[in-house]
Amino acid sequence: MNFLFRSPLAVFAFLIGAFAATPAAVAQAPAPAQPRPIFVLNSRDANVSVIDPVTWTETKRIPTGKEPHHFYLTPDEKSLIIANALSDSLTFIDPRTAEVQRTVRGILDPYQLRFSPDMKWFVTVANRLNHVDIYRWENNTPTLVKRIATGKTPSHLWIDSRSTTIYATMQDSDELVAIDLPTQTLKWRSKTGRMPADVFGTPDDRFLLIGLTGGEGVEVYDVTGAAPKLTQFIKTGKGAHAFRAAGDKRHVFVSNRVADTINKIDFLSMKVVDEFVAPSGPDCIDLSADGKTLFVASRWAQKLTVIDTTTRKVVRQIKVGKSPHGVWTLDHAPRQ
Repeated sequence: MNFLFRSPLAVFAFLIGAFAATPAAVAQAPAPAQPRPIFVLNSRDANVSVIDPVTWTETKRIPTGKEPHHFYLTPDEKSLIIANALSDSLTFIDPRTAEVQRTVRGILDPYQLRFSPDMKWFVTVANRLNHVDIYRWENNTPTLVKRIATGKTPSHLWIDSRSTTIYATMQDSDELVAIDLPTQTLKWRSKTGRMPADVFGTPDDRFLLIGLTGGEGVEVYDVTGAAPKLTQFIKTGKGAHAFRAAGDKRHVFVSNRVADTINKIDFLSMKVVDEFVAPSGPDCIDLSADGKTLFVASRWAQKLTVIDTTTRKVVRQIKVGKSPHGVWTLDHAPRQ
């Protein structure tokens, strides 16, 4: 605009209009996304540490039932479920605000939990009571359909991509069992190595990987036939325990709780392709959405350990409660 040919009143009106428009334009700009909190289950303290991923401080602790061990997100993604094994209950919290929503009681000994991929079934294992419970999930409520006796000390679960088969490890009877989900009947049981813990299935449903907490690596089973077939042993480290997919449909991380390491496995070649030092009994793992950061529950140090996957270095540790087990954030990489 050429102000030399405008009257003073016109210039004044223009400037007022320009300044008046500025706040509205600013108000319309989208607010930057707030990073979601990181949650760490403190099994012996019966609570959850809430970690701010910007300041890397514990902002609060949420009381739960006794012996919380694992998390799972509800199908509507509005609630994070905490399984409280010794209190026979589930605590629901908002994964965005870390506010408690409700408690569901009467869920007998929920140690580990999982939804079927079709989101119709909710399954828990009773670690101290030796059974698997199958619930129908309707209106955000679990309804028990079948309780199935298993081997000794059921530990972890996997459900195939078609929502037809549940696989569960038996920690103290050294077994893997398969349950037909539509009929809720036991299909088979098979011996494994010592103290099988977490179990991970490849996206094509062909292979299962089982971490041997009582051994030094991962067993690989072909489960395409009528009975499982042990095809390979992948040496990782002592106390192989928990898996976390890398989100690329090709790699999976496994924590070695005694060796204080985490290995990255290429499940196409079934070989270890990377290793990270993870101090003080690494247990459960989560992975940031960009794949650049591992969040690890350091069980014996009472800390959340943060590892840069590019440099393979521990970049920080945050003090949490006693015996931290599960770790989870909504800002995570895909689970496969």
